[in-house]
Amino acid sequence: MDPANYNSWTKLGLVERVRQLEAELQRRPAAPEPEPTHGDPAGASTPGTTRPKVRRKMDPSKYSTRFIALKLAYLGKNYGGFEFQAEGHQPSIEEELWIALTKACLIFPENEKIVDFNICEYSKCGRTDKGVSAFGQVISIRVRSNRPLPKEPKPTVEGAAGQDTEQQEPEEEEKPFDPIADEIPYPMVLNRLLPPDIRILAWCPSPPPNFSARFSCRERQYRYFFTQPVFSPEPSYGTGTGTTHPGWLDIDAMRDAAKRFEGDQDFRNLCKIDPAKLITNWSRTIFESDIVEVRDAASALPYVTAAGFAPSALVGTSSFPKVYYFHVRGSAFLWHQIRHMVAVLFLVGLRLEKPSIVSELLDVNKYPRKPGYTMADEVPLVLWDCLFPDLTQADDAVTPQNTHVDTMHWIRAGAETPSRMRAGSFGPFGTLDGMWRVWRGHKMDELLSGQLLQSMAKQAAGEDAEAQKTMEKKPMSNKKAALSVRLYDGGNTGRPAGKYVPIEKRDVLESPDELNDKYARRKGFVDAADMRARWKEGKDVVMQGDE
Repeated sequence: MDPANYNSWTKLGLVERVRQLEAELQRRPAAPEPEPTHGDPAGASTPGTTRPKVRRKMDPSKYSTRFIALKLAYLGKNYGGFEFQAEGHQPSIEEELWIALTKACLIFPENEKIVDFNICEYSKCGRTDKGVSAFGQVISIRVRSNRPLPKEPKPTVEGAAGQDTEQQEPEEEEKPFDPIADEIPYPMVLNRLLPPDIRILAWCPSPPPNFSARFSCRERQYRYFFTQPVFSPEPSYGTGTGTTHPGWLDIDAMRDAAKRFEGDQDFRNLCKIDPAKLITNWSRTIFESDIVEVRDAASALPYVTAAGFAPSALVGTSSFPKVYYFHVRGSAFLWHQIRHMVAVLFLVGLRLEKPSIVSELLDVNKYPRKPGYTMADEVPLVLWDCLFPDLTQADDAVTPQNTHVDTMHWIRAGAETPSRMRAGSFGPFGTLDGMWRVWRGHKMDELLSGQLLQSMAKQAAGEDAEAQKTMEKKPMSNKKAALSVRLYDGGNTGRPAGKYVPIEKRDVLESPDELNDKYARRKGFVDAADMRARWKEGKDVVMQGDE
């Protein structure tokens, strides 16, 4: 292998290599600067050479700033989460935002290579994890503006009577600054610099006083997408009560279970506990929780509804696989809360648990400690929207339908003025055209893999004809079926799990109080209560965990 071929190096390996080269440069003596030739100014380039272009930095003092909010969307599969992580193996959304903001000179850090959002009054609505997408993420930030700075007062001259009089000069009548039409088109500027799977959707020119993208948000909406069936179904040749159809979900049972999440509930058994945050309040309010079908998203894979592969009521139908999503609206969420909720819903959908398991897990008297189970995969999860009602009205007020009304003045990307509307949305440089390219690339992947899958299924059908006759004579018993369970966690296939162990019979984890106390003792405190008291004295803030 060629050690100089850095294309195959890991990020950590590249970072270590850069550190080695920097240390080697520091050990070397500084090279003397070349003397200029006779008649040439110092630093002039010699014939046949080009001087490197030096990017001239803008002077921040010459520009005004303004506080705005941005609504953005991103496909998170290729990113290590929203929040910047210095030691992350994948780029984060915040890292890409930082690069775009500094390249556009919308913010002015001392060192552009060091991510530090503290310089620009920055806040974010949610901290999505690795692989999670968002279609309505919101940040607030102070950026450079086109608004002219106030002019300095004109000098005065002393008149004949010893009085100061203004110097008489003709004044040009200035056009009033339009805070939208005359402003920098922030979405358009940033979208030209961001990767194609990160888009600025809109901006708000005048957020409310004391606005915080995190603390002013009163409702967050998430959607978790899945298919029906959830993985490639297996032929089940039995009849009657012994017949099973692996991969097919009971949507009605899942909807029953989902409705049980609604209301003010204690979710300590449906989240991941981070003892470093010393959280004591596990109650969260869920406004709505449901299972919804995505219309016009069905694929054409006829083999999944062939005889033996699907329940009898679905045999021969052509509208499968279908797509559904778990829809949830709440005021706030605990760490990994939604992925735990989805994991339990999948167990219900596979008929391994009853819908009542949700009510039981929400009962901390029945389950004071969380049973051990695996949370759902991160990729199908989307932060769908974030809502900011008028906080000058009744706090946390909702409509009769238990829905908040977003009162932010959002200006869609490219719609600042009529002349920008077309260029901002349609055309070869429009926002929709760019996302079309992303969509079509994924659509071609789906189309080709779907055609290949269907072709392979046709070949397998003929080869398995004799096996089918044998299986019809010896249907799989309930006992054997119980020993060959395949679990689904939101990924691309089922996971062999052997004999299924019900949640009520599983080992339980340590309680939140036990985990918090153990963490506090490792940090040198008596217990979690002592650590919280010390934090309170130091006016430190305990950050609540977000999904």
